[in-house]
Amino acid sequence: MTAVDQDVSGAPEVPEIHLTDAEVLRDPFAAYGRVRELSPLARLVAPGFGPMLALTRHEDARAMLSDPRFEINAGSFMRPDVPEDCLPYMRTMSEMNGPEHLRLRRLVAPAFSARRAAEFRPRIEPIVGALLDGLPDRAEHGVVDLLGHFARPLPMDVICELVGIPGADRPRWREYGATVVGSMGKEFAEAIPAIMEGAKAAVARRRAEPGDDLLSDLIRAQADDGDRLSDTELVTMVWHLVLAGQTPTNLIANAVEVLLTHPGQAAALREDAGLMPRAVEELTRWGGPTLLSIPRYAREDVELHGTLVRKGEPVTAAIAAANRDPRAFAAPDLLDLGRSTGAAGHLGFAHGPHFCLGASLARVQTEVALTELLRRFPALAMAPGNAGRAPDPGTWRLASLLVTLS
Repeated sequence: MTAVDQDVSGAPEVPEIHLTDAEVLRDPFAAYGRVRELSPLARLVAPGFGPMLALTRHEDARAMLSDPRFEINAGSFMRPDVPEDCLPYMRTMSEMNGPEHLRLRRLVAPAFSARRAAEFRPRIEPIVGALLDGLPDRAEHGVVDLLGHFARPLPMDVICELVGIPGADRPRWREYGATVVGSMGKEFAEAIPAIMEGAKAAVARRRAEPGDDLLSDLIRAQADDGDRLSDTELVTMVWHLVLAGQTPTNLIANAVEVLLTHPGQAAALREDAGLMPRAVEELTRWGGPTLLSIPRYAREDVELHGTLVRKGEPVTAAIAAANRDPRAFAAPDLLDLGRSTGAAGHLGFAHGPHFCLGASLARVQTEVALTELLRRFPALAMAPGNAGRAPDPGTWRLASLLVTLS
């Protein structure tokens, strides 16, 4: 069966995308792009996976992500089996909606603002520097895996600094981060109780000894009506940070690979560091890790382009297609690090009420990582022997990133 087939079971026809097809896994941007030009809707299918509609065009995808008729709920996530005492902390803000979601978002949003992320930059820079210092010693026969020794540990080291995890505990938290990024199976489930215990200890420590970190900010956070985060909500927030805060791993790794395969663009960045903020936006749009949004479920019967979505049925935004939609971006398949996306904006961090809370922090982290990596290693180059892409239909991610430093 080909990657794209026509669904002839009803009208109007909706193209199908087979998520496990080799062509889709090899180049999802091309596969989704072909379907986008055929139809604003696609039907996603895979073995053991019920069919789900995907919006392929930017305007429609953006609208759905902020449409109250579609909601994220517990069904949007693959929840691992965990001990009963962990259950109160498993329902994160990501699966809340309406007033419940708005309350938590309002309380924590100031700690994740663009201003706070910029203020945190001087604390990210030495973390990046320390990891780069260690790269030459990690090299074997002149080759080092930037994914394993830089892109993967960096986000967890940043989270530890952000939350206020003591230095002695950070190696253990780095192991948690590697487990979260590398697996959603048994190992992931087994790591959750330890992450929860670490989060509880961090909250208790900051309750007793406030500091200059996110947890202390959240503990101090007060709404006008005197509302505050409970200990359960704080622990859940830390757990959520561990889970969602690993996103820069794949964003940074993808960006490095793109720059090393587009040497002219990398040279432009080295010459003008002022390009970096726009470059990170373009790298996120052009080759970011998110291929499909978190599924939303219809709260009522909704018609999308002549196709009925019944109450309770899932819909996703095909980010890989929307971010290269020629209706929203000029020459969308062209990588242009000086591009201004204008009013359209990419959907790499989603949109609407569930726009990624940590987007500003991820941007700053990626800016610092790329700036320092390019400055420190001007002869950085891809090495042979890379394992290619992980076969993940939802995330565009590398299995390794082997490079030579000089």
